[in-house]
Amino acid sequence: MQFIKDYIFEIYHLVLEMAPYLLLGFLIAGILKYSFKPGALKRHMGKANLRSVINASLLGVPMPLCSCGVIPTGVGLYRNGASKGAAQSFLISTPQTGVDSIMITYSLLGLPFAIIRPIAAFLTGLAGGVITNKVEGEKPHKYANGTVEEAMPKGWRKIPAILKYAFIDFMADIAKWLAIGILIAGLISVLLPDDFFLNYLSNPYLSMVVMLVASIPLYVCATSSVPIAAALILKGLSPGAALVFLMAGPATNAATISVIGNTLGKKSLIVYLSTIIIGSFAGGVILDQFMPASWFTGIMSMGHDHHMLPEWLMIASAIILTILIIYTLINKMVKKIKGKNEQCDSCEVPNMTEKTNYLVHIEGMTCQHCVMNVKKGLSFLDGMTKVDVNLETKTARVTGRVDTEKIKDAINELGYTVKGIE
Repeated sequence: MQFIKDYIFEIYHLVLEMAPYLLLGFLIAGILKYSFKPGALKRHMGKANLRSVINASLLGVPMPLCSCGVIPTGVGLYRNGASKGAAQSFLISTPQTGVDSIMITYSLLGLPFAIIRPIAAFLTGLAGGVITNKVEGEKPHKYANGTVEEAMPKGWRKIPAILKYAFIDFMADIAKWLAIGILIAGLISVLLPDDFFLNYLSNPYLSMVVMLVASIPLYVCATSSVPIAAALILKGLSPGAALVFLMAGPATNAATISVIGNTLGKKSLIVYLSTIIIGSFAGGVILDQFMPASWFTGIMSMGHDHHMLPEWLMIASAIILTILIIYTLINKMVKKIKGKNEQCDSCEVPNMTEKTNYLVHIEGMTCQHCVMNVKKGLSFLDGMTKVDVNLETKTARVTGRVDTEKIKDAINELGYTVKGIE
């Protein structure tokens, strides 16, 4: 009984501490979403030179893309003419951080970590992009399809679009993993004894290796990794080892490794993994050996109000965040149940060119960014008149006079797999 009370107490104070900053991060993410056109970004990344790599890394750092959302976006950049180096830079720098994770990093780990984390993401993205251009050569990979641009709302219509993206679409991408991260952080705080890492993994380099090995195959988004890192630091993990986890965890997982290998090639995949492994380990060593220890003594202590925010604001934000997470999780569950009857066990692919409706079953879609990428990719096909993508059922309903092979090719080029077309 006492364990349950302590667990609830830890989760309550964790949510209380992070909620105001996380909600602000979501709002900024929505503003960023509609501040520039995706096509404009792609036009600045088309050459295999240093400038394209710098642009890709700079633009990737603040972008609020989760670890799975960055895959189709990065592949989309490459498929629309970005160089391999620029796409690689974007794929490395983007998942490590974002405006939402920067805000939550500040709330739980303090200002130094909030500054160091995006700098580390930028530098590793820059290094990975430059090395990729050297290894793969100077010729960018161009596609005849050109750039697919997304219609941007104008005037007052931007306000509801920003709010919808920030608190519905983006929340849908990370709600599950954010909840898991909070629950894991609470368990670590209750189960592990204080100074656990000092007693059992006192060597900071060994701690970094353990964090690196544990991080590479796992899926953890930049936002959900922060409460876990904070809980580990409170149990004695060095700041450097925590940085390794914050860098390698969001940037690497089995899905990312598979897609990069298939899309950019084995050489690019080796550069990708090497850059993250060497970069995160080097960042951890620099943090522990050369940064003042006093910078990291103010890391949050589950309920200590070090940012001096009004209590009413923290409580109100915690309530709003909790409601949004619960609503999102229930809504996804309901949609999944309703969509079960649309699943296809064995679909045969017809080859028809007359104007008709298709139900395309797609493997690999994991978030709203995947939905947007598939919708844009299919809408760009000649003869396509309507596209409706459903994340829960992993399907796309399309209408038009389009050969099914072109539909398959368009989806495959985005990094997904067509299971069948009805």
